[in-house]
Amino acid sequence: MTTKYYKYIALVFAGGMIAASCNVSKKYKRPDVKASNLYRDSTTTDTTSMADLPWKTLFADTVLQNLIQEGLNNNLDLRTAILKISESQATLRSAKLAYFPTLDAGVQVTQAKTSQSSLNFPAGIGINLNTTTYQASLTASWELNIWGQLTSLKRQALANFLQSDASKRAVQTQLIADIANNYYSLLSLDQQLVITQQTVKNRIVDVETMKELKEGAVVNGAAVVQSEANRYAAEVQIPDLKQSIRETENALCILLARAPGPIKRTTLGEQQSVIDLKDGLSTQLLRNRPDVQASEFAFRSAFENTNVAHSYFYPKLTITAEGGLSSLQLKNLFDNSIFYNLIGGLTQPIFNQGQNKARYRIAQAQQLEAFNTFQQTILTAGQEVSNALYSYQNAVSKQETRKMQLAALEKSVDYTKELLRYSSATNYTDVLTSEQSLLAAQISGVNDKLQQLQAAVNLYRALGGGWK
Repeated sequence: MTTKYYKYIALVFAGGMIAASCNVSKKYKRPDVKASNLYRDSTTTDTTSMADLPWKTLFADTVLQNLIQEGLNNNLDLRTAILKISESQATLRSAKLAYFPTLDAGVQVTQAKTSQSSLNFPAGIGINLNTTTYQASLTASWELNIWGQLTSLKRQALANFLQSDASKRAVQTQLIADIANNYYSLLSLDQQLVITQQTVKNRIVDVETMKELKEGAVVNGAAVVQSEANRYAAEVQIPDLKQSIRETENALCILLARAPGPIKRTTLGEQQSVIDLKDGLSTQLLRNRPDVQASEFAFRSAFENTNVAHSYFYPKLTITAEGGLSSLQLKNLFDNSIFYNLIGGLTQPIFNQGQNKARYRIAQAQQLEAFNTFQQTILTAGQEVSNALYSYQNAVSKQETRKMQLAALEKSVDYTKELLRYSSATNYTDVLTSEQSLLAAQISGVNDKLQQLQAAVNLYRALGGGWK
């Protein structure tokens, strides 16, 4: 056979292997997932979403803005997420370099001695049994990407890198929401403390009033004792409120990577909640929610891992080349001492105790698990959006009713106190009931405002806001 004939055979063989490789590695395509109609009772067709708003636009309180920025700069969980991006980036760079051959340099000196009795030479022939060999060499090895294994490994590394980046953004959106929610909780506790302290002051006045009315024979001693108990019932709540304030401050400090300490803040009354909430379409969660993106990239990584596992069923083609200088005397190392060898190897797995089949089955199962996680993440995102939106609507609705309840209770307290002074038709129990109901309603009113503020924050995070 001529050299030209061998070239044709090599070209046909190479073409056949390249064509076969197209059937080994599958190309990723996003699977069908349930991403539409995820928002309960939502009929909107408007694609405008509050997730596209920068977080500084959503939070008008400059003190809160500064706290969020401090958290973004210093939070340890966020820093760890950024480091994971660097790790994934290094892995991706390594996967790209796998396309190139490896090159190693070596210098060695070998001393050897051969046994006289092991040589089949006649007696009396003088042979040097001690030899020293000097060698300097370069060795290159290259695995050809015939079945697309290296390509799949590179795509898997890319998916892991993108997943780490999406996970970092998910940590950022959660961090912004946690700082804002804790800040609003702190303001609501401050307001509850103010209300309770003012109530205690009012009830101290009530005690003195009851004592005066007792001296005037308007009420009896039971009313005085009841008024004192009523005062202490409010006063005993103050230590618990102060403890909650301190614990919330400490929780905020952890988010800011600070040592526990006080938090600068404004008041609940200064906070303006978002009025026009835009939730957009649920299909936009695939683009806006970083945790949904991360779960898809995890699925892509598992998909490429299945390609890699499949490629183990096919032969590997490696080319190894070695060349250098070798001499028995160091001074002659550069004189006609060149050596080289070139080896091409094809390795086809035949029997490996079923490891390739097991590897492939494991990869397929992990791919299905990753798909289920991807789908579950989307459904959970839709649930969170629906819950936050309904919570906001409920809070707004309750605030309107709460205003009327508070107005009625304030009148009730005033009327019962006046009746107690000038009429025997009432007693202090009526005053006591009215005052306790008023305090409970005032605290509930604070919680209604807190619910509205936090629902807006939770909706913003649920839609994927805070990272753009």
